[in-house]
Amino acid sequence: MSLATYRRKRDFTRTPEPRGAAQKAKGAAYVIQKHAARRLHYDLRLELDGVLKSWAVTRGPSLDPADKRLAVEVEDHPLDYGDFEGTIPKGEYGGGTVIVWDRGTWSPIGDAHAGLKKGHLEFALHGDKLKGRWHLVRMAPRAREKRVNWLLIKGEDAEARSPDAPPVVEREPLSVKTGRPIEAVEGEAPGWSSRTGGPVGDPAPKAASAPKTTPKMAPKAKAKKLPAAKAGAKPKRAAVSQAVSAAPPADDPLALPGAKAAALPDVVAPMLASLAAAPPKGADYVHEIKFDGYRVLARIDGGTVRLITRGGLDWSDRFGPALTEALAGVPVRQALIDGEVVVETASGAADFSALQHDLSEGRSDRLVLYAFDLIHLDGVDLTAVPLIARKARLEALLAGAPPVLRFSAHFTEDGAQVFAHACRLALEGIVSKRADGRYRSGRSRDWIKTKCTARQEFVVAGFTPSSVAKGAIGSLVLGVYEKRRLVPVGRVGTGFSAAAARELFRTFSALETAQSTFAVPLSAEAARGVRFVDPKVVAEVEFRGFTADGNLRHASFQGLRDDKPASKVVREMPTQAKQPAAEATAPRRAPAALTHPDRIYWPDAGVTKQGLADYWAEVYDRASPHLTGRPLALVRCPEGIAGERFFQKHLWQGARRAIVAVRDPRDASGAALVSIKDLAGLLGLVQAAALEIHPWGSTVKDWETPDRIVMDLDPGEGVPWEATLAGAVEVAERLKQAGLVPFVKTSGGKGLHVVAPLTPKAQWPQVKAFTKAIADAMAADSPERYVATIAMAKRRGRILIDYLRNQRGATAVAPYSPRARPGAPVSMPLHWDELGPAIGPAYFTVANAPARLAAAADPWADFTAAAAPLADGPRTTTRRRKA
Repeated sequence: MSLATYRRKRDFTRTPEPRGAAQKAKGAAYVIQKHAARRLHYDLRLELDGVLKSWAVTRGPSLDPADKRLAVEVEDHPLDYGDFEGTIPKGEYGGGTVIVWDRGTWSPIGDAHAGLKKGHLEFALHGDKLKGRWHLVRMAPRAREKRVNWLLIKGEDAEARSPDAPPVVEREPLSVKTGRPIEAVEGEAPGWSSRTGGPVGDPAPKAASAPKTTPKMAPKAKAKKLPAAKAGAKPKRAAVSQAVSAAPPADDPLALPGAKAAALPDVVAPMLASLAAAPPKGADYVHEIKFDGYRVLARIDGGTVRLITRGGLDWSDRFGPALTEALAGVPVRQALIDGEVVVETASGAADFSALQHDLSEGRSDRLVLYAFDLIHLDGVDLTAVPLIARKARLEALLAGAPPVLRFSAHFTEDGAQVFAHACRLALEGIVSKRADGRYRSGRSRDWIKTKCTARQEFVVAGFTPSSVAKGAIGSLVLGVYEKRRLVPVGRVGTGFSAAAARELFRTFSALETAQSTFAVPLSAEAARGVRFVDPKVVAEVEFRGFTADGNLRHASFQGLRDDKPASKVVREMPTQAKQPAAEATAPRRAPAALTHPDRIYWPDAGVTKQGLADYWAEVYDRASPHLTGRPLALVRCPEGIAGERFFQKHLWQGARRAIVAVRDPRDASGAALVSIKDLAGLLGLVQAAALEIHPWGSTVKDWETPDRIVMDLDPGEGVPWEATLAGAVEVAERLKQAGLVPFVKTSGGKGLHVVAPLTPKAQWPQVKAFTKAIADAMAADSPERYVATIAMAKRRGRILIDYLRNQRGATAVAPYSPRARPGAPVSMPLHWDELGPAIGPAYFTVANAPARLAAAADPWADFTAAAAPLADGPRTTTRRRKA
């Protein structure tokens, strides 16, 4: 693509805009720049073929699908332009003020080049503000009209909003890059640009560690983005907006309110958050995602970087060169940056266990530093500067940084809303911070942490060897200090990977002592098989609360912590009464009737037999309607997922009594099939190493009339996740047209399941014909997207709409069932408004699912009540898709 038109229109001796160059295709960047020129408009830019394809949207984007916004096609822009924010001098082309209103990535739905040529480009946006499906539709040209006009239209999906919802451009007016309103930039001297930090011809002096090349578009931070605010959400709070405007764009940090000149300290004790049961109310706080890693202070001094833990240890070498090199490239002479080092898994969630594993193996290639505060900058102490102003300056510093160095964004919506979304995503929790607060070392009520699940450090005072693997641990015996006395709190026996179980055995065998170091004796049952150790080591554990006698319930090991001394470990309690969860039912306890409970079923995730039993006990009340009283097919893995596996539908010899034998009335052999009627039966399946459970779509009381439809969307190779999301929405629309109520869940594998409850009336042949008609219609309407045949050769780049789950004897994985795949993913029911890039098909796991369930209402609570009869004939004829 050529940039000749772009360059011909600009005098680069006067404008700060980047000259740029067309580049090889390298990504899928998306940006919208708010541009106050002769009249305010919004420039939409999509990276394609090494340039930014661009449209000027006169009134900005709208989330109402009925609202068609004029988008005038303009010249291609260089990729560098996506990071431009500043002023263009009056008299120059486009003279006025520009801010980066939204940014992220985009993905075409179908062939982008063909869509542009045809005049209908359909795509998905994954931005900070805009998400979901969108359309660009070219209008027919008028006589003597030189402009090429398009219409920008929001697709009908979970991100769409009603006409009476507040316009997104009014609800979200600020720059996503610096947090400033466009008015704050308008007052700057013409030619000021955040790209250079000063007027054209007079760039700010570069520090010795500054990059030698102009930064490209800043990579989008991969902190877990919460779903967009729903229609009717309140605009940004005034208190926060005022604090944002307190951060001037000038280079001199002394211009910030509260700043004072001071030498760079050697180290500063970090500011710590106080634990609370609920986020603070009011407009005085902003809210950040709570990361699951190691807290560090990054000290930069003349290109020399040190990474210091909260305990004052220098871990620069341990964290590896990528982080220190990235920090050395930040354009500052001196700085002290507060943040957290994490490892992100394939699902995109931070994983402390994975971080522990990488550090123990000397691996640093997956480490990421999320920076959330700026304490010192170039000889200026910023501790008395309002938080929101410190963060604005920090974000500007990190623009263009390598992906290993990311800015931790914050949210200004109501804290309870942010917390609820975080827990629905099974994140650790949030940290709420006073927008105008100063930085104070030590624990403070200005920072309040709210956790989705109970989680803290415990002292390891003993261990039990594994009952199935020599030279490995089976459980750790834990304690806390109360008035300087070590008291027991029970054991943790799941969460260890196979490798970690062996390493922990070596670690604690070297610390063995002859006597218990607890201040109170253990009971005979609690002491059975325990080998006591010197209580020097700290373990982080996630759990579901404490029993009446003070022991941990459903505990899961997360990793060892060597950044906190054992003597500081106490029982953490929130500062206010615990509020009831969305469903205030007491979690069930798994009966302790398992043999070899420490057998590891998922070696990579560290999920043991006991861990799987605890998981099913947690989710049983929600899962029960989809499991009990049905014929079941099982995936059994007696040695875990790394060993032999087999598919089983018939009852086996030695099965526990709680597992029910049922007989298919149409099977002349009379062979017994598997079924269960209660939690005891489910735990019998756990004992038998049934890692996956696949029920029929009908019950044993009525074998011939299914009570649900399951449409399995199975994406072929090369299909983007956003296309699968769009496919699920389309399936749901077709089911609604037939008078049915669709529900959705992840498969735990590659795709999604759309499920509709039926009033048991239609029999299997009718249900199969109905679902086949839907699949065939989708394949006929959009043959470039969907297929209805199993043949692998036809599935590359397309989604299989698998209707064959809807025939007699066929099964589909149950809601909440784990999968026998690495990571222990589960098939998780979702609310329709949760569909989006943040949640992939294997996002939820045995480890994180209970956190979500404890904090979020059941998305399928109305499943049974929503059952509807199947129409006499399917109303799913081939139709033209709307533009």
